[in-house]
Amino acid sequence: MVPQDQQMEVEFCTLGMFIIDEIDFGDSRPGVKNILGGAASFAVVGARLVSGSKYARSVSWIVDVGSDFPVETLDPGMAIILTRNEADFKYLTPKLRLEPEMLSDSQVWSKTFHMVCSPSRCLSIVHHIIQRRDELQEAGKAPSAAHASKRPIFVWEPVPDLCTPEEQDKFFAANKVVDVVSPNHMELGMMFNHPGWTEKSQEGQQLVQRIAESGIGPDGTGMLVIRAGKDGSYAYSKSSKIWLPAYHQPDASGATPVIDPTGAGNSFLGALAQGMVTAGREPFEVIDSVLSKSNNWNKALESWGNYQHYPVALICATVAAGFVVEQIGVPHIDANRDGEELWNGTEFTERVRLYTQRLLRTLEESPQRHILVN
Repeated sequence: MVPQDQQMEVEFCTLGMFIIDEIDFGDSRPGVKNILGGAASFAVVGARLVSGSKYARSVSWIVDVGSDFPVETLDPGMAIILTRNEADFKYLTPKLRLEPEMLSDSQVWSKTFHMVCSPSRCLSIVHHIIQRRDELQEAGKAPSAAHASKRPIFVWEPVPDLCTPEEQDKFFAANKVVDVVSPNHMELGMMFNHPGWTEKSQEGQQLVQRIAESGIGPDGTGMLVIRAGKDGSYAYSKSSKIWLPAYHQPDASGATPVIDPTGAGNSFLGALAQGMVTAGREPFEVIDSVLSKSNNWNKALESWGNYQHYPVALICATVAAGFVVEQIGVPHIDANRDGEELWNGTEFTERVRLYTQRLLRTLEESPQRHILVN
């Protein structure tokens, strides 16, 4: 564990919103109030699952708390409490957006940033964060020369309302300043005037090729990650593709432990961002211990060049999302007698091991299902 008085570098920071919900379920059950929610809450849970307790203080966000904040919502047995609205959704008070200038100096130096926003706002956020880092460096306030010289990782989740054909040009422009762009399969379809997106169609394959070749990231080495719900996720770079199934799969009767998918996508991306700076730590070691002897896996990693940690981070993200769908709200956090952290009664790294073992079996049986070198 890191001593409480020791400063830890910020590795993850989200600019998503923190929301307190009032949920009306209609006549099906009583409504509830003062429920914590918002994309930021779920993204932080994802990052926190991957960081583990040792690096918990590297996960950062801003919560705008007023004098009327309902403190009773903070259950010490939960990481965060949140739930879903099964009816219509509307904001009862004005939205309080987080702006880059609100970030502390330590947050500005975060190794990764998660954003849920329009293309225009994405461009603005990236510009202002880079500008502030330059200003801090010139003022001699950089953590270290090595840290200051390294560009942070930006993970962008396009806001669903603006996944429209009219936003296409701005979408392509924003892609060039982020390292990961991740709409879900329905949002990607809507943006290009289709009812949805599927990898099985020629049209779908041509679309992802067009996006990847147009350039993601300042040097074009970024990644398009399409979140496809129960069908898992598809990740594309200019040279590689990988498909990972969702953590939970139906049993012989068709049943799954999935209760509520709300927030799974946000948690997936929070975990992905944290995973992209987690190489060498326990989750990566667990994955390597299972997959390192697989020729198919090693060939797949080679195709990712200098970004071989990306597919490994995607595994972490997949497992994290699996925790979030098991209940309404976020997973329960606890500890066993040895002080090891438990989420919904299990260790994150143990689920990483179980998922990776399943992945190894299907990877050896049908490598073409998972991996394609473009």
